[in-house]
Amino acid sequence: MKTLLVKGSEASVVALVLRGDHELNPVKAQRHPAVAAPLTFASEAEIRSACGTDAGSIGPAGLEIPVIADFSASVLADFICGANEAGYHLTGVNWGRDLPEPQTADLRLVVTGDPSPAGDGTLQIVRGIEVGHIFALGDTYSRALNATVLDEFGAECALQMGCYGIGVSRIVAAAIEQHHDENGIVWPAAIAPFDIAIVPINFHKSVEVRKATEKLYADLRAAGVEVLLDDRAERPGVMFADMDLIGIPHRVVIGAKGLEKGALEYKPRATGKGVDLPLSSAVSELIRRVRPV
Repeated sequence: MKTLLVKGSEASVVALVLRGDHELNPVKAQRHPAVAAPLTFASEAEIRSACGTDAGSIGPAGLEIPVIADFSASVLADFICGANEAGYHLTGVNWGRDLPEPQTADLRLVVTGDPSPAGDGTLQIVRGIEVGHIFALGDTYSRALNATVLDEFGAECALQMGCYGIGVSRIVAAAIEQHHDENGIVWPAAIAPFDIAIVPINFHKSVEVRKATEKLYADLRAAGVEVLLDDRAERPGVMFADMDLIGIPHRVVIGAKGLEKGALEYKPRATGKGVDLPLSSAVSELIRRVRPV
C-alpha cells in the first residue's frame, strides 16, 4: 500500500491511499470534495507535521487526518504499509482492525485488463490524438457584441454560440500513425499528396527511358492523375527507399530492360507486390487502379 499526502479543501492535508502497483489519477483525485483544486501535493514540512516522518515512510495507520482509499485499496487484507517511522513498515495490516475503515473513492489510473465500466469485457490502453474539437460558448461573446434575436415569444435574447475546429496537420499526423510500416508512410489514397510516383532508371542516360517516362507522365497528367516524377540522378536503391519513405500509394518503375519487353513495373505501396503492366495499356490500367470503380 502507498499513501500520498495532498492539500485538502477543508483539512490542511488529506491522505490518499492506493495499492502499491497503482498510480494516482490526478483528475479523479482533484474532483473529490475533500481535495483542494488544483491538486497539490503536501510539502515536506506539511508531511512531517501531519505524520511525524518523511514521505518515504507514510502509512494510513494512526493518521489523524482524513484518509481516502481507492476502491481497490479498500478491499485489501493483511497488507504492508508505511509505519510513519523512518525505515519501518507495518505488515499484516487490516482495515477495521488495525485502523478505521476509510472513506473510499475511485482514485487510480486504469490499466490494461481492468474490467470495462459497462461490465462487458476488459479495457485496453491505446494512444490517441485530438484532430478536432467543439466548444459551447454560450452567450459570452454574443452579449458583448449585442448579437440578439427574437425568441418564439417575440422577446429579445442573446444568441447561443459555439465553435468547432479541425486540425489539418493533426489529421496528417494521425493518418501516418495509423498507416505506416518499417519502411515509411503508407498514405491512404484520399489524402495522399500524389496518386502515382514514377521512378525511371537511368533517366539521364537512356533516351528510350526518358521518352517513355515523359510520355507516361504527360498522359497521366492529362487524365487528371496527380503524378510525382523522380528525375533525380540517384541510384535505384536510393530512389526506391525514398519512394517507400514518402509513401505514395502507387509506384511505376521504367527501365531499359522492361521497355525491351514492352512493359513497366507497377507496385502498390500497401502490399509491395510488383507486377508487370503492358506499356501499350499502362495509362488506362494505372487509372483503373488509382480510381477503382
